[in-house]
Amino acid sequence: MENRAADETGDPISENLYRVGLTAGSSDLLDASGVSEEAIDEIAELMNALARLREAESRLSEASRKYMRLSEQDMRALHYLIVAKRQGEIVTPGMLATHLRISAASTTKLLNRLERDHHIVRHVHPRDRRAFMIEITPETEASAKQTVGRQQARRFYAAARLTSSERAAVTRFLTDMTNEISLRGADWADDPSAPRAAPPEE
Repeated sequence: MENRAADETGDPISENLYRVGLTAGSSDLLDASGVSEEAIDEIAELMNALARLREAESRLSEASRKYMRLSEQDMRALHYLIVAKRQGEIVTPGMLATHLRISAASTTKLLNRLERDHHIVRHVHPRDRRAFMIEITPETEASAKQTVGRQQARRFYAAARLTSSERAAVTRFLTDMTNEISLRGADWADDPSAPRAAPPEE
């Protein structure tokens, strides 16, 4: 089946990224017994569509980081602050550390950098004078919303074009796939003796 990514790049490998390993019967990756070749072709095209979505998200994320001159982690922190403000929630450094899955020391460095560049401000917590609350600055919030946020929001139109039953099917599929690739039970992911990729050179 023809793949849009291959059309755009002229790369014949792209259209088969998720066809390799998908064959009727069993393979070293999965058991597709009872699945027809026609169904496998459809599944491969679906997987390639997901890959194209991830690539589009990656390019958007990269463009947004360049525009805002921030790291991916910085952008995730600011997005969290925007959502919290919209919901009327107070954000503490500890909440941000938990969301980003980083240490308290790394969170302090991140906040110092964002505050230095006028992306956030820290205030004394209104209910706990020993703690701080974090807010995104109006200028950074406006910039993020008018560029990255507006582009990300266009996902809504794709979902709105579906029928109610189609949206339910897509939601069920994405939830099911998320559960299938979850790291729960993946011993290799938590194995401290497993070989690790070498860190990039400075």
